Amino acid sequence: MTVSAFDHPLLSGLLGDEEIGHYFSVETDISTMLAFEAALAKAEAAEGLIPHEAAHHIGDACKTFRPDFLELRVATARDGVVVADLVKQLRKVVGDPYSEFVHLGATSQDVIDTSLMVRLKAVAFLLSNRLSDLSTAFDNLDRSFGHNPLMGRTRMQAAIKITVSDRICAWRAPIDCYRDRLTEQRLPLQFGGAAGTLDRLDDRADAIRATLAREIGLSDIPQWQSQRAVIADYAGLLSLISGSLGKFGQDVALLAQAGDEIELSGGGGSSAMAHKQNPVAAEALVALARFNATLLSGCHQSLVHEQERSGAAWMLEWLILPQMVMASAASLRLGLQLAGTIERIGAKP
Repeated sequence: MTVSAFDHPLLSGLLGDEEIGHYFSVETDISTMLAFEAALAKAEAAEGLIPHEAAHHIGDACKTFRPDFLELRVATARDGVVVADLVKQLRKVVGDPYSEFVHLGATSQDVIDTSLMVRLKAVAFLLSNRLSDLSTAFDNLDRSFGHNPLMGRTRMQAAIKITVSDRICAWRAPIDCYRDRLTEQRLPLQFGGAAGTLDRLDDRADAIRATLAREIGLSDIPQWQSQRAVIADYAGLLSLISGSLGKFGQDVALLAQAGDEIELSGGGGSSAMAHKQNPVAAEALVALARFNATLLSGCHQSLVHEQERSGAAWMLEWLILPQMVMASAASLRLGLQLAGTIERIGAKP
């Protein structure tokens, strides 16, 4: 039994997503943090702040270093973040005379936020591909059934006749928009140092930040450690994706309720009524849409970062954002699954 439904041993079969879940594993998070430390050393060497030999040595160490996770767990309970002990362990591995150049000018938030941005960038690419696949699935349904008549309904009441194509267009249009927004996102490097001023880097700060951004594959903007709109924007897009898929699921469930407007293959069984085929995927889409809509307000709460850094608001993001990503990923997986089970929409020809 687990607290989260997304990695629950049973519920994860319905709500989980192993491909996306990989990006929120501790192993992936730590390896991305180490990639940041290696890239930071390389950028600082390129700008003449540390010796090139130190950067090479730190980079090699980051490739092979395997931290003591039990020590990291204990230290995180004490420090509130994992980075202090991770850097301490890494410095031991790097050893003299180069250990003093590890993490130079950076702070824990730089490492944690940049790791998140790198992983969110990869997730955005995967979600964008799924949105493309879902758009294609809707196109296929439109070609097969678009001309079929369908009763249009407003405020849950029969209105006028429409075509299946009209309904599918309402499903597909926002999906294409979200795909474009995901591919256009420029997720930023976080690199501000102790209080956002990169004070230890003096006049080299901007050049090192720009070089580091190129090395790590993120956009270069001034520090944003207390300005969290980038997180709120990403969360908002996740909620829009799952919300539109929830509309698709709700429509399919209502079509199935009518009895003669849709035919679905498969469906969930009932322990009490053997004749039933419950639209489980459609129901899950509605639940996930409402789940993300609820969590989105928490991400907006975390915009309130006091002064130069907030421990509380930052921690709130850790609790919320991974679950929103997982909910959106599961929504896309289930949306594709549901679209694939539609054998007919609209009146029979």
